[in-house]
Amino acid sequence: MRIKGGEISWKLQKKKFRLFDAVLMSVVVIMVVESAAPAAAIGPSQFFWWAFLLILFFIPYGLVSSELGTTYAGDGGLYDWVRKAFGSRWGGRLAWCYWINYPIWMASLAVLFTQVAGQVFGIKLNTVTSIIVQLVFVWVVVILGNKPVSESKLILNLAAISKIFVIVSLVVLGIYVAATKGIANDFSGTNLLPKFNLSGLSNLSVIIFNFLGFEVVATMSSDMDNPKKQIPQAIIYGGLLIAIFYVLAAFAMGTAIPTADLSASSGLMDSFILLIGSMNWFVIVIGVLFLYILASEMVSWALGVNYVADYAAKDHSLPAVFGKEDAKGMPVGTGYLNGIVATVLVVIAPMIPNQDIFWAFFSLNVVALLLSYTMLFPAFLKLRFSDPDTERPFKVPGSKLMIQLMTWVPEVILIITILLTILPTDSSKAEFSTKMPILIGTIITLAIGEIVVRVAEHRHKVAIQADLVEHHS
Repeated sequence: MRIKGGEISWKLQKKKFRLFDAVLMSVVVIMVVESAAPAAAIGPSQFFWWAFLLILFFIPYGLVSSELGTTYAGDGGLYDWVRKAFGSRWGGRLAWCYWINYPIWMASLAVLFTQVAGQVFGIKLNTVTSIIVQLVFVWVVVILGNKPVSESKLILNLAAISKIFVIVSLVVLGIYVAATKGIANDFSGTNLLPKFNLSGLSNLSVIIFNFLGFEVVATMSSDMDNPKKQIPQAIIYGGLLIAIFYVLAAFAMGTAIPTADLSASSGLMDSFILLIGSMNWFVIVIGVLFLYILASEMVSWALGVNYVADYAAKDHSLPAVFGKEDAKGMPVGTGYLNGIVATVLVVIAPMIPNQDIFWAFFSLNVVALLLSYTMLFPAFLKLRFSDPDTERPFKVPGSKLMIQLMTWVPEVILIITILLTILPTDSSKAEFSTKMPILIGTIITLAIGEIVVRVAEHRHKVAIQADLVEHHS
């Protein structure tokens, strides 16, 4: 199973992977519980935006991923496609953006972990204690993420069960309270239509983030009876199910909390407390499961992200340190780099002007990941015309005009949502303090990435020249 470009090998001894299996697994792996609250913060108009992005972004993305994944099967996934289309430098840029999102995400969840733990157990952690707990979270995830998937299977299975239980509990409580006590927001009439408030639209990047990762399904083609038919079906059905889960979760949160009061970080736990009416034993159980989900989710994604960077390093698109492996072949070099970057971010977090540190880090993580996917659609178009003779088990249907639309409509949507996420949309102090750390972080991230890619490229050229000199001598 490949995750967002990386690969996790799930051996299915002679057993075919059914359509149902592919849909269920992709939903469980790709759905991230902590992003439900940021998506719900859009308000009642989010239902319009889910439908809008499902049609104009997700369907083209799913079809494009199906064609590329079945045509160019390999361990590199998204990296391989971009490198084949535009060369190793662009492949390195993609690998960097794809990788760096993970330690930033880890730092955001470490911050969220301490916030939720304090809320659940009724304790107030000072800055030093919070940092210590966050560093423990980071390095436990690093150590577990450096283990083979066979040793982490129980962790991942329990995480999947916990994730489904938390979401279903939230939805059931939301529906019950809505039916018996009413709701905190007006989900009717024009409230469901978009207001086109630029500040609010910056949250659309979270919806797109929730859709990404379905190229995992395309890697299952060898285990399917009819991949040409089943892969597009699995991607579309999986996307619909994820949208339904998030929309229902958002409705449940909207039942409990007015949109203006919904926190991107504590919104999920706040919703349970308000829906039930107090911090009782069930909310504590949900909180403990949520804490477990945060840690195990990071472990599951590490298994994919680390392989991407490792693969790119062996291809000389990233420095050799990313390709360091242990005796079991695990990419521990990337794993430890994850921990180092997340540690730096956790330590400097108290100095960031954005008061919601989780949202600042989470937004930067989303931007880095979305930037890597901006290369997917042009790569698809380039390979369609530069490599037409390669057999394509699944081919995106349509005329040349339709192929152009499938490429550029989702590409433009990606770029617009990235810009709305990082650029202040008004002159208010709150908007400035929220967006500037994300904008500065994005610029620094891209600058460091460019240096890293150029250094790897230079070292590879020097090594080739040294080999040639040695050979001729």
